Amino acid sequence: MNLRIHQMEVVLQEKDAADWVYRGEGGANLVLAYCGSSPAFVGKVMRVQKEKREKSHGHRRKKSERPKSPSSLTVEERLLWKDAGELISSPTKEIMEQVYVQHVISPLLGPKHVDPGIRILVSREFLESIEKNVIFQRPAWRVDAARVDMSRDSTLLMSDHSLFPLGTLKGQPFLSVEIKPKCGYLPFSRYIAERNAIKRSITRFKMHQVLKLRQHEISELSEYDPLNLFSGSKGRIQKAIKALYATPQNNFRVFLNGSLILGGLGGGTNKTNIGTEEAFENQLKCLIQAGNGMRTESFIHLVTEAVYNSGVLDRLLEAQKLDNLDIEGAIHAYYDIISQPCRVCGELGEDELPHRYASLHSIPLDESLKIVKDFLIAVTVKDCSMMISFRPRVDGELGSSYNCVYLESTKQSFDYKVHFIDLDLKPLRKMEDYYNLDKKILKCYTEEANTKDGADKALTMQPYETISL
Repeated sequence: MNLRIHQMEVVLQEKDAADWVYRGEGGANLVLAYCGSSPAFVGKVMRVQKEKREKSHGHRRKKSERPKSPSSLTVEERLLWKDAGELISSPTKEIMEQVYVQHVISPLLGPKHVDPGIRILVSREFLESIEKNVIFQRPAWRVDAARVDMSRDSTLLMSDHSLFPLGTLKGQPFLSVEIKPKCGYLPFSRYIAERNAIKRSITRFKMHQVLKLRQHEISELSEYDPLNLFSGSKGRIQKAIKALYATPQNNFRVFLNGSLILGGLGGGTNKTNIGTEEAFENQLKCLIQAGNGMRTESFIHLVTEAVYNSGVLDRLLEAQKLDNLDIEGAIHAYYDIISQPCRVCGELGEDELPHRYASLHSIPLDESLKIVKDFLIAVTVKDCSMMISFRPRVDGELGSSYNCVYLESTKQSFDYKVHFIDLDLKPLRKMEDYYNLDKKILKCYTEEANTKDGADKALTMQPYETISL
């Protein structure tokens, strides 16, 4: 399909910015929801590209740093994605993202669950107004890290998957749950160094939590375990949903009729306290027919049933497992692709190199390209979000095109739909960042584990010590 047809022939101007409100953000994009009255935009969200703030004098990246080619990709990236012809010829990042989602991600996760979006032209004045309008709603650390990229001439317009089509017009209540599942398996690569063997038994999510706590990105550790969510066991899935509800951070958000009622914007939130629980329980009154104190429990059952019955996480897990060498293997293929001496091998001792990594540097270039391409696709789907939307099915309603889940505790049936969002194409240059982050996560977790072991030993000795007064 030629994606050039997926563009609206309109240019949003400064006056239009007031109709777009902050919904949240990730590392690469702001997400804005439409609050105006134009039929073309009702039920839509917009993804606006961000750019990093330079730490010195606020200088922006120079255009000369990108290759002079008909593609917005680097020369090496064009080799990497050569099998996706339209992708390597994409003149802008927005078009490239569309093609990537449609031709690479959609076949993996299923077109029913993926939306490549529509490109819409915007003026610089529109982007400047958006930057001003949302800056006080964004988390401070997000503001410090990045701003709206004013050099863009378009954004991506997508359906708001927290909504049901025409649901608001009919006055029906609807509920949407946004989950970041994260990586659903333990790595099994033979290229994981023995000193990092803990990766085979402790999830990346759990280890990363420790680093985030040390860096004050979170205030307490989450009990969420992605292995439970992906387990296929209804009991373990429910345990995962309960843990996400208890400590949402940026991994769990709930919307009622399109408005956020649990979780945070952009930076997430921490523990769900008693006040939040009471407000959430009350908000569910219009949707879940249960007594006071029972609606939240019914909500958790509802989400559990949808995750279990939909089976969508099976496809997500399969796509995540395209990373079968781990970053500790893929990083070596990366250096061969960019034709540079392998810095990782340069840091390793002589005893580690020959038997473990030398073979990765002797494979054909096409194999190196496949390793890194599969790794980057896996990073996309490990970092994406899943949106599950519900609406009560009206008694006697027939012919619904949506899947249905039955909530036994309230004797209610709900239509539901599932979409994957935040399916960004990851730049090749991020490979070193992924490797360095992996090292940092492991180092932090190991240090904390050793500290805890030492503290535990000290506690066991305490009763046997005498104290002089």
